[in-house]
Amino acid sequence: MNHSWVEINLERMKQNVRALRSSIPSETSVILVVKADAYGHGLVPVAQAAAEETINWFAVAFLDEALKIRAALPDVNILVLGLVLPEHVDELIEKRIFPIITCLEHGLVMAGAARAKGRILPVHLKVDTGMGRLGVQWNEVAETVKALNEAGGLEFAGVCSHFARVDPDQPDYASAQAQKFNEALKYLPAKVFKHLSSSRAALYFPDWDMDGVRQGIVLYGYGANDPKGRFQTRPVLQWKARVVQVKKVPADFSVGYYGTYRTEYPTRLATLAVGYADGYNRALSNKGDVLIGGRRCAVVGRVSMNWITADIGPDATVKVGDEAVLIGEQGEESIWADELSKICRTIPYEILTSINASLERKY
Repeated sequence: MNHSWVEINLERMKQNVRALRSSIPSETSVILVVKADAYGHGLVPVAQAAAEETINWFAVAFLDEALKIRAALPDVNILVLGLVLPEHVDELIEKRIFPIITCLEHGLVMAGAARAKGRILPVHLKVDTGMGRLGVQWNEVAETVKALNEAGGLEFAGVCSHFARVDPDQPDYASAQAQKFNEALKYLPAKVFKHLSSSRAALYFPDWDMDGVRQGIVLYGYGANDPKGRFQTRPVLQWKARVVQVKKVPADFSVGYYGTYRTEYPTRLATLAVGYADGYNRALSNKGDVLIGGRRCAVVGRVSMNWITADIGPDATVKVGDEAVLIGEQGEESIWADELSKICRTIPYEILTSINASLERKY
């Protein structure tokens, strides 16, 4: 009653993995992106479920995430997409975790740390082909690889880049990035593990599958409902709360801070135990819906820190303790993160990762 909670359908996630696998070559690995607590779904449970579907590559943003996966899954491959510092070289080698090299200077300090230990550190080289974030500029790959090979201490186990824009109707920008990536590959050993495709790229462009496809949001059920895409997936996460009070109110009744909503007719209001402290976006004030009793009910008044209020209608039979759905399905109705993201003028990623990590996850 006191807190909302999140339900994760791991079987549906496995179905999403199978849908993806059936559409890509058998020799292409699926690299599941599980950064940001698996997009709010829970890092270790999601990784374990994916491993049961024979996924053996995982990508995270930071080393601490990689260490959690390694503790749970001793035999999988783990890639850290963010910057890892040289003081962690021993741990990377011992735990068999691949860092990326972001630039020549980063590569040299990592190589130096490995040489000082008398070790060889396997790495993936990140190539910036147009994203403008981390990575060696594509036209500087030749000199970077040459310098790092001369330095010693590193082994190029993989090479990757990241698309800034993938649009099946306007593919020129992504195609230019792919071309730059292919140019960069000339300066690396042929055996390196090559991965370029993001979720959207894998959906529409088979030519870029290479050795692995890095898949995030589509395996959590978003961005892959276009029948023109190679596969389709369904959302995995539902977010629910309890009704903590029901009250009958007259017309012209003021609701919430500063009375931004006034009832148009006599009705009933349900107060739910969830608010912006839990990650329910304040932009949903007077704009969002929730599901109660299998019906859509408007969120009325401002979203507050721990509670929201919904207009359940004058004839509602809703009672205290009833389940309300913030994201998910109830009866014949559904509300998903992409719907909320449009109201909030953001993206489903932010809606999902904003759900407070302290809320209970039920699997």
